[in-house]
Amino acid sequence: MTLRKTPLNAVHRALGARMVEFARWEMPVQYSGVVDEHLAVRSSCGVFDVSHMGEIEVRGPGALETVQRLTTNDASRMDVGRCQYTLLCLDGGGVLDDTVLYRLGGERFLFCVNASNTEKVLSWMVEHAGKGAEIRDRSEEFAQIALQGPRAADVLSRVADFDVETLKFYRFVTTVLFGSEAVVSRTGYTGEDGFEIYIEPRRARALWEALMEAGRSFSIKPVGLGARDTLRLEMGYPLYGHELDEETTPLEAGLERFVAFDKEDFMGRAALLARRGAGLKRRLVGFTMVGPGIPRRGYAVTRHGEEIGRVTSGTFSPSLKKPIGMAYIRNDGEEPCDSFHIVIRNREAAAVVTPPPFYRRK
Repeated sequence: MTLRKTPLNAVHRALGARMVEFARWEMPVQYSGVVDEHLAVRSSCGVFDVSHMGEIEVRGPGALETVQRLTTNDASRMDVGRCQYTLLCLDGGGVLDDTVLYRLGGERFLFCVNASNTEKVLSWMVEHAGKGAEIRDRSEEFAQIALQGPRAADVLSRVADFDVETLKFYRFVTTVLFGSEAVVSRTGYTGEDGFEIYIEPRRARALWEALMEAGRSFSIKPVGLGARDTLRLEMGYPLYGHELDEETTPLEAGLERFVAFDKEDFMGRAALLARRGAGLKRRLVGFTMVGPGIPRRGYAVTRHGEEIGRVTSGTFSPSLKKPIGMAYIRNDGEEPCDSFHIVIRNREAAAVVTPPPFYRRK
C-alpha cells in the first residue's frame, strides 16, 4: 500500500524524524524523543504537523439543520467564529467520529475529522444530509499545523498579522499568512494553550519554518505522534479507536455533556436516551498505577481475581513521572470501584481509580 504524505514530509525527514504508518499516512512519530518533545510542550512550545486530518464543509440554506441532525452538540449556539467539540453518532448510538466543528458563516460549517475516518464520515454525511445542504470534502485544500504550549501565543504573535491575545479559547479567525487565506483557531489536544492553523498546502513549509524561527528563543521543538498521544492521555482526552468507536456511546465514554438531548431529533438520540434510561453496563475510568509496570491498550482489568474490563490507553506520564491509563470497566451496580489490578505479563499490578485530567496546567 502506498502511503499518503503531508506537504511537510521532506521537512520531517530533514529533521531526522522517525516515520511510521498512521491511518494510511506516513507521519513522524518522534524527532528528539517522545519525553523530550512532551516536556517541551508542557514547559514552552512545540509544533505538530497534523495535515493528515480531514476537513469537510457543510454549506447552503439547509446547513444548520443538517449539522444539527448529524451532531450531538447544539450548533445553533455557535456564532460565526466559534469552534465546538461534538460527536457524530450512528442510529444505534455508537460514535462514528468525534470532531471539532467551525462555524465559518451563517450557512457554512467546517468539520475537522480524524484521518482514519474521513472517507466513511464523508459518505455518511452525504447519505444523511438534508435539503439545501451541500457536503464537500476540502481535505486536499488544507495543510494543518498545531502550535501548542505556554509560549504558543508568544511565538504566533511574531508570525501572525492579528492580535493573538484577543482570540479567545475555542474561537477562530480567518486571516492571511504568507499570501494565502488561513484559519487560526485557539484550540488543541494537549491541555496547554495552543492554536491550530489551516493553510494552503503550498504555504505549509513557509509557515512551519517561520514558526520554528519565531520560537527559537523559546526552545521550540517539532513534536511527533508519540508525544501527541502522551500529552492527550495526561488530559484524559479520548482517542478514536481507543476510547471511542462505533460500538461505544458518548455516555459510556463520559461525554454526555456534549450531547444536547434538549434539541430536536439527531442521529442516535433515541438509542442514547434508551441506553441512559436502562443504565450503562460499562464506563470509562482513569487510573494511576500503584504497583510497577506500564499499562497498555488491551490489558485486562481485574478485581478480586475476576476480569471486569480492558485498558484502552496507557503510558508512563512524562509530566507526573508515573504510569497512567484509561479503561472501560463493568458498571453492574456493585460497591463503588476505586481500585483494581492491571494484568501485565501475567502479573496483577495494583492501580487506583483517578478521575482525569491527570495533569493540570499551572
